[in-house]
Amino acid sequence: MVADLASRENQVITGFFAAATKQARSTKQGAPYIALTLSDRTGQIEARIWDDVEVQPFDSGDVVAVKGQVCRFNEKLQIKVEKVRRADERDVGRYALSDFVPQSERNVEEMWAELEGWIAGFTDPHLKALLEAFLRDKEIAADLREAPAAKGLHHAWIGGLLEHILSLMAICDLAARHYTSVNRDLLLSGVFLHDIGKLRELRWGTSFDYTLEGQLLGHITIGIGMIEEKIASIPDFPAAKRILVEHLVLSHHGRYEFGSPKLPMIPEAILFHYLDDLDAKMQTTAAEFRRAEASGRPPAELTDWVRSMDRPLLNTQRYLEQEGLHGLVAPPADPVLPAETVLPEEEPNHALPFED
Repeated sequence: MVADLASRENQVITGFFAAATKQARSTKQGAPYIALTLSDRTGQIEARIWDDVEVQPFDSGDVVAVKGQVCRFNEKLQIKVEKVRRADERDVGRYALSDFVPQSERNVEEMWAELEGWIAGFTDPHLKALLEAFLRDKEIAADLREAPAAKGLHHAWIGGLLEHILSLMAICDLAARHYTSVNRDLLLSGVFLHDIGKLRELRWGTSFDYTLEGQLLGHITIGIGMIEEKIASIPDFPAAKRILVEHLVLSHHGRYEFGSPKLPMIPEAILFHYLDDLDAKMQTTAAEFRRAEASGRPPAELTDWVRSMDRPLLNTQRYLEQEGLHGLVAPPADPVLPAETVLPEEEPNHALPFED
């Protein structure tokens, strides 16, 4: 697994990986080579092929058997490939597709039941009917159990979109309790629907990528079409609520330069944009810390530059532990609450691919 390679630096390894990317390149001196990104469910690593560059019969997205030396270039782990081939019938039983893409650590059926519970708690009959129309669609339901939330930025794993939705349901529910003028059901409808177009924007297999429809239209445009199709099937769905729901989806990126056709102009859309961005950034932060540790970087150092956040990051807990401060202080078990506060009720292995 990619996550284990830091401990095998300068060793020759063999294993199966997904060829996430494959590019023919040349050095400054004109020598040809192939640049690969190899991946499995634990992460990605760069690889280079220097020999037999012209005869490499595999493509991006293929599962490949690789033999090579784990080394370091520009302070990053890399594999210098000695042998590589596309996996074929001789490899049956040696790997599973689930080896190559990360999976949610949560049980999918438990997450689905949680999602159904959130929607069952709606009091607005029209919004409840709209979301239930999506849940009853067998194709959408099957895809939503599997879809990643992104190709690579946040929640980029099987089940990631569902996990992102549930995280936002909880965050937005708390926010609606604080900002009591916000329409809770409308806000939570935005949670469910804001990325629904990603079910058709993205494809997933041995890697995550964009569909042609996704590249040409994008998930916001696709999502609006899906919403209007479901609303057309619901008798007497109010036009005013359709406008508000679609505004939440159209504006959730928050700014024109981030791909929003409209800026958030209602309280629910303003609140949702910031909470969606917050959830994505916090998950990205956690993923960068895991990636840094997997690469062998000391956990109390700054990470590499995180392009999506335009900065490196520091793991606070690991830094405090390094300084002998025993990590983060746990929150008090019984927080002191204002006298008027009323707590809400709780809701219920492989053979070697090469022979020497």
